[in-house]
Amino acid sequence: MSERILVTGGSGRLGSQVVAELLEHGYEVVSIDRVRPTQRLPFGARFVLTDLADVGEIAYAMKRCDAVIHLGAIASPYSHPDEIVFGNNTGATFAVLQAASLLGIRRTAIASSVSGYGMAWSECRFFAKYVPIDEDHPLLNHDAYGLSKEVDERTAQMFARRDGMSVACLRFHWIARREEQSGRLASASDDEALAEGGRGFWGYVDLRDAARALRLAIDIARDAPYGFEPFNIVAADTLLDLPTEEAIQRIAPDTVIRSPIEGFASAFDIGKAKRILGWEPLHSWRDPV
Repeated sequence: MSERILVTGGSGRLGSQVVAELLEHGYEVVSIDRVRPTQRLPFGARFVLTDLADVGEIAYAMKRCDAVIHLGAIASPYSHPDEIVFGNNTGATFAVLQAASLLGIRRTAIASSVSGYGMAWSECRFFAKYVPIDEDHPLLNHDAYGLSKEVDERTAQMFARRDGMSVACLRFHWIARREEQSGRLASASDDEALAEGGRGFWGYVDLRDAARALRLAIDIARDAPYGFEPFNIVAADTLLDLPTEEAIQRIAPDTVIRSPIEGFASAFDIGKAKRILGWEPLHSWRDPV
C-alpha cells in the first residue's frame, strides 16, 4: 500500500510540481489550499478546500496521511501589509504542525527561504557576512516576510523537540521554471544592477529541483529521522556571467570569502542537503534547451 502525503498550498506553482513529483514516485497525495486547482488533479491525488488557519480543517484533510509537506504561505513581502504576511505565514505553519502533532505524524517538510538570512528585502542594502553562506549564517531580518520564515523555523524546532518530529526547513532561493531563468540574468556591466542582485548573490533554484528536494526530505526521514534541520536549496551556479568571487569582491568587499568559489559556482553552501537528503541540483539555465 502506497503512502499518502498531505501537501498544503498544493494549488500553487511549487505545490502543483510537488504533487506531480510525489505521484511519479508512487505516493498518493491529498492537496489542500484555500484556492481550487485550475486543472483536474491526476489519478492518485485529491483536493480538499481548507483554511490553513483552522487546525480542525487541516486535521480533517490530514487524517490517514503518513507525512506532510507545507507550502501554503504568502510568498513575497510586499503583496500584502506586513502584519498580514507575518500573521498568515506563521499562523499557518503552527496550525499545520499542530495538526500533524495531534495525529501522530512525524515526517514533515516546510518551505523556508534564503530570505530568512535578511539581505533580500531589507530597505537598507547589506550583504552576507561570509560566503559560501551555510545554514549557520546568522538570520538578520529587517522585513516581515524574512522574519516569518525565521519564526517558522523556530516553530518547527519546537515541534521537533517536543514530539520527536523530523522537520526539514528547506531554504529555497528564487524558484523558477527553465524558461524564466535566463530572463533574470544579472548584468555585469551595470554596478547598480549587479549590487541589487548581489543581495541574494544571484541565486535561484529550478522548480523541478525544488520539488525533488521536498520529496527527498520526506523519503529520508522514513528510515533516518533527523529532527529539526534547515537546508539551503539553491542551484549550483549563479544567474551571472561573471565569476562569482570577482562579482562579490566588486560589490561586497567586506564579505569574507571563507573558501574558494570556483568559476560561476553558487555563493551558497548546499553540501548539507547533499549529505543528509541526498539532494543536489540537476538543472541549470546554462543547460541546452
